[in-house]
Amino acid sequence: MRPSSDERGNPVSTTSVAARDAAERALARLMSFDDALLADLDAAIAADPGWALPHAMKAGFVLGLTDPARLGDAARHLAAAHDGTREPTPRERAHLAALAHGAEGRWHQACRVWDELLLEHPRDALALQWAHQWDFHRGDAHHLRARPARVLPEWDEADPLYPHVLALHAFGLEENHLYAAAEDAARRALALDARVPWAVHAVVHVMEMQGRFEDGAAWLRQHQPAWTDGHGFATHLWWHVGLFRLEALDTAGVLRIVDAHLSNDVLRTTLQRVDAAALLWRLHLLGVEVDGCCRDLVAGWPLADADAGHHAFNDVHVLLARLGARDVAGAEHWLACCAARALGSADDAARANHAPARDVGLPLMRGLVAFARGDFDAAATAIHPLRATAQALGGTHAQRDLIDQTLLAAAAQATSRPAKAIGRALLNERLLAKPATPLTRHWAQQLGLAERALARSA
Repeated sequence: MRPSSDERGNPVSTTSVAARDAAERALARLMSFDDALLADLDAAIAADPGWALPHAMKAGFVLGLTDPARLGDAARHLAAAHDGTREPTPRERAHLAALAHGAEGRWHQACRVWDELLLEHPRDALALQWAHQWDFHRGDAHHLRARPARVLPEWDEADPLYPHVLALHAFGLEENHLYAAAEDAARRALALDARVPWAVHAVVHVMEMQGRFEDGAAWLRQHQPAWTDGHGFATHLWWHVGLFRLEALDTAGVLRIVDAHLSNDVLRTTLQRVDAAALLWRLHLLGVEVDGCCRDLVAGWPLADADAGHHAFNDVHVLLARLGARDVAGAEHWLACCAARALGSADDAARANHAPARDVGLPLMRGLVAFARGDFDAAATAIHPLRATAQALGGTHAQRDLIDQTLLAAAAQATSRPAKAIGRALLNERLLAKPATPLTRHWAQQLGLAERALARSA
């Protein structure tokens, strides 16, 4: 039998049933963050070495890690895909073209190729998953919602991947502040398949944005068996557990989460180390001693100067880890390396990361260095204008809340009236967005606004 399509009717060029089925298993694992997908792709390659798509899927998986040290691995997988002995289908060629853009840092172009592909093949889960991932890295909330919405009606609930697509839709709704619809969609996805970590994640974000920290902690405990067993997403969901404990001002509990789940013994990827840096910085803002944890994190983070400037979101978190370790000189050196890339050549200017790094990443990092040096007034006035454009850095609203947390800490320690006013304005905004949590009350007290905070939260 010569397979002509995958299980959803998308054209494939392989002649091997075994190769196609192994790639299908890998796709399901990719969408569920199962660590074993590379073994399935190896099985697909072994069954049909000339088929381009499994090699391309390896390249896409590596590129999605946003780890500059692994760009060489991605390039080798892409080269293997192009060296295949079988002519790819137009669909497969489109994937190769999108991944080539991604490897060159042209993430906008990659997503445009996948968008065109999804118009013709709305059930191409691979295109949907990858485009969604790069929307996340680009902070593109519009497409996080719109793209799954464009294809979802074309899917059949009987398809085993349907709950994962519904979960992508739920997450896009959440990032566009459509919280009730997001939670409903995510819960429907989990009713169809309880092991859909992105659906668990979407509900977690809803609860985070609504200040439902006790509900969020209980939700993660309820679903914990589904996201802690062999999942690359587990570290990020442990990060969310830490955020909920932080919202309750349970800093000792957060440190236990760091020790058990966000330390160098378990951190393997850049994205995991970013989560660790983000949680440690939040603790640092609260005056918790995390110098040693940050030093360990930096020591275990395989970084070279040439790696700076690959993704501004990650670069900011590298800087935070160094500042948390009280290595201001090392942080300033990293900032200089990032600046050299962001202000560099015309080739770099074509990368999706270039403008966010130049316009948001560098000013933010300069403000963070000012904070670390104790110049809280300068830090507040430098960072505050960036809130309007910070989405371009990538990540989620919950992740970028680190900026507001830093501003609140800076305003609390500043002496100038403008900086104090920034803190008061942020607190007002926060109290109208969600109920006052212990963490918000802490910042109100630090700003001398505790009574107002209590009154507004009543």
